[in-house]
Amino acid sequence: MIRRLPAMFAFFAASVSIGAHAASTSAPSPSPANVVRAFSHELPNIPGKSITGLVVTYKPGDSTPPHRHGAAFVVGYVLSGTVRSQLENGSMKLYHAGVSWSENPGGHHTGSGNASQTEPASILAIFVSDSKDPAPVIMDKH
Repeated sequence: MIRRLPAMFAFFAASVSIGAHAASTSAPSPSPANVVRAFSHELPNIPGKSITGLVVTYKPGDSTPPHRHGAAFVVGYVLSGTVRSQLENGSMKLYHAGVSWSENPGGHHTGSGNASQTEPASILAIFVSDSKDPAPVIMDKH
């Protein structure tokens, strides 16, 4: 289901690693996209759960290698440009600035990135996950 989220979710850019919530495996960071952690908070009304927001900025034509989000429930919100996203066994979908979508736990991203070869794009990825989960993004091993 696609919905528009309030503008309060606006933010980001910069080339930084995902940090402590990043994949603790030897897998590479989402690259060549830039990823910045915008926030991470434990949910006081849901013990053992956390909410984490990552801003992903894509240069024209950039994409993210195949990856998973573990047991996290994910909401994506396009801050600028147009992004493409494909989950395993699904069709490639395009999302424009101001549009959001959600992904159920266990989803496997087989394709994601900037839909434009000439304009940058950015998204806010929001993860609701177990606080003990080491990473909201787990890159596929090759």
